[in-house]
Amino acid sequence: MFENTIDLTKIFNLQNAIIYLILINIIAFVAMGIDKHKAKYGKWRIKESVLFTLVLLGGGIGGIAGMYVFRHKTKKMRFVIGFPAILIFEIFVIIYYTCIA
Repeated sequence: MFENTIDLTKIFNLQNAIIYLILINIIAFVAMGIDKHKAKYGKWRIKESVLFTLVLLGGGIGGIAGMYVFRHKTKKMRFVIGFPAILIFEIFVIIYYTCIA
């Protein structure tokens, strides 16, 4: 009856988590660069909520790096404080669940 069952431990493993984090950080970094480029030329921009969503999904390092490499959103306190705060919170959650589990 359950011969076609998927073993989730094969999908949600450390290797795949690392690959995911690398990819989401690259996406967040590139999104900051694209938004800066679009801002420079007065084109249609990436919504701030999308940038925050990328950081919330694990792209904090890429978002922060992109913010300073491209000098983008560095005068907006919600980004200067928000991106690192989200990253620190996510690190604490990972440490908490790693130590408890």
